[in-house]
Amino acid sequence: MKRIVLFMTLCLALIGQAHAQRYLPAQKGLQFTASAVDGFYLEKGDKQAFAGGIALSTYTKNGNRWVFGAEYLQKSYGYKTELIPTSQFTAEGGYYYKFLSDRSKTFFFSIGASAMAGYETVNWGESLLFDGSTITSDDNFLYGGAVTFEIETYLSDRIVLLLNVRERILGGSSINMFHMQIGGGIKFILN
Repeated sequence: MKRIVLFMTLCLALIGQAHAQRYLPAQKGLQFTASAVDGFYLEKGDKQAFAGGIALSTYTKNGNRWVFGAEYLQKSYGYKTELIPTSQFTAEGGYYYKFLSDRSKTFFFSIGASAMAGYETVNWGESLLFDGSTITSDDNFLYGGAVTFEIETYLSDRIVLLLNVRERILGGSSINMFHMQIGGGIKFILN
């Protein structure tokens, strides 16, 4: 028995650091994301746009994953001295294909496609503005999808840093059908 333990210890020392298994089948992760939408606007000007989301990832036997989640996106448009918000509430379900990872299983590169559906509201349903003008855009149901490029970096065996770029294409919007998002997030591996 001592020889087996000594042999295993020697193998690990010669091979390098032992890593926990990652991207296991049926492994689940809960992720929280935030992103800038259609560019970065750091000053309070005529535009402000951001998004935030929560999702559950379930890994498949070949290292890919299913993602199911919800997202809130808000983009404000300047009108005179006021900002008029357009808000989108969406649910999504998609599949992410892992196409590259490093040998130590610390970095993973994935591309994903998601189906999305939701609801859009302009100025929270108020069509009359402060100066008597009327907004002609209506609240609508949304449908479409998103394409996402994502990088995952394991900070520990249970905590993952996410960086992503995504293009949302949603029909039914009375404001804009396309939204580019650049953001990041954190994922907690649950099992």
